[in-house]
Amino acid sequence: MAHTPSARKQRIGIELRKMRDAAGKTTAEAAAVLGLNRTKITLIEQGMYAITPDRVIALASEYEEGDSEYVDALAAMAGDKSKGWWEDHRGLVSNGLLDISEVEHHAYGLSTYQICHVPGLMQTEDTAWEIFREVYPPLRPLNIEARVENRMRRAQLLTREEPMPYEAIVHEAALRMMFGGAAVTRAQLEHLLTLSELPNVTLRVVEFRAGGFKGAGQAVMYARGPVARLDTVQLDSIGSPAFLTDVNQLKNYQNVIAAMEDRALGPDESRDLISRIVKTL
Repeated sequence: MAHTPSARKQRIGIELRKMRDAAGKTTAEAAAVLGLNRTKITLIEQGMYAITPDRVIALASEYEEGDSEYVDALAAMAGDKSKGWWEDHRGLVSNGLLDISEVEHHAYGLSTYQICHVPGLMQTEDTAWEIFREVYPPLRPLNIEARVENRMRRAQLLTREEPMPYEAIVHEAALRMMFGGAAVTRAQLEHLLTLSELPNVTLRVVEFRAGGFKGAGQAVMYARGPVARLDTVQLDSIGSPAFLTDVNQLKNYQNVIAAMEDRALGPDESRDLISRIVKTL
């Protein structure tokens, strides 16, 4: 039994609970299928007790789940026992940051929109340092160092041998927030320009003059799963990050991102705006 369930184990449990509820089955009925007691089913659904791929398939069959691609993807998740690099940071950064690292690592593509910060995966080391220095309650230098290291490791998703598709919508406010002063900001914007030229990266900017828009009060990351039903939305908060998995919630954020894209400049125009801001620093 795991005392701190990973984001992946929690997601498996959430999906099995969704299936059971949709089928109108009790924990006792699910337990009978696997030869377990009801408590173990509850723990599985909470991500606190591991389940094998065969047992995922057995439960899906009992629940009469007809989406075979979804079931196969869920079983594959259950079968992955590899230890992620982020485990090296456990105890040094929050569990929420470890969960974000895990979700990003396993994603098939990422979309994000940011209002006040440059997206984490696109931050320079200096920018990350300055942002984490402003966290409340204040962090110790050792914890800041660990968070920066975690963020830089996460950023390798954009430049690894088989990089994932990454789409970022950034408000002009984030480009003009001078964390660390003019020199740090200039280097950060130049780094954005470099990353925006990568074939797997699409960067678009929402100008101040675009006015109001849906989602203006949030910072969001949308992680695409192996099938659409296993997508995840992550919302930033002062405490632990929130992860949304409900199909209707996923659809809502798909629509919000699409609406923001309508308000944003195209990739070339976005790079031009960033270049103009660099010249003012």
